[in-house]
Amino acid sequence: MRRKAKLAALIAVLLAGGVALAFALLAAPEVPSQPINFSHKIHAGDNQIPCQYCHAGARRSPVAGVPSIERCMGCHRITAADKPEIAKLKSYYDKGETIPWTRIFWLPDFTYFDHRPHIQKGIACQTCHGQVQTMDRFPEQPTLEMGWCLKCHREKGAAVDCYVCHR
Repeated sequence: MRRKAKLAALIAVLLAGGVALAFALLAAPEVPSQPINFSHKIHAGDNQIPCQYCHAGARRSPVAGVPSIERCMGCHRITAADKPEIAKLKSYYDKGETIPWTRIFWLPDFTYFDHRPHIQKGIACQTCHGQVQTMDRFPEQPTLEMGWCLKCHREKGAAVDCYVCHR
């Protein structure tokens, strides 16, 4: 009888562990693969390149955008030129092609988000995008949702005009 109880307890523990693992895998945000294995940790972390150096659109337009291949090659003509990922970058550049990055953040069609007022208020990119300077793969956090944005605005006492987001 005791042996059956131990076996049943072991099965229950293994089953519970399997269920917990399945939920963790299903709940984890899916990070798409990219054509070049880009590391924000190396660029924004180790080399302390400001976010807006590469994502200049954040201060000038609603969309932060991705840097042009010319911006990347400005540094990588020399820096780390012998690395395999930089060879991929150079290949796109030599062919006159843009890098076919996979978009990560999507907003519903009925919403409108503008980076400019957030940048002008001095809100750090990390507030919404997490500690990007520590991330080899981006994003390593849940996706942005309207409730999360509203919570932040309420906590900071920032006015929320629904017309701004819902045009």
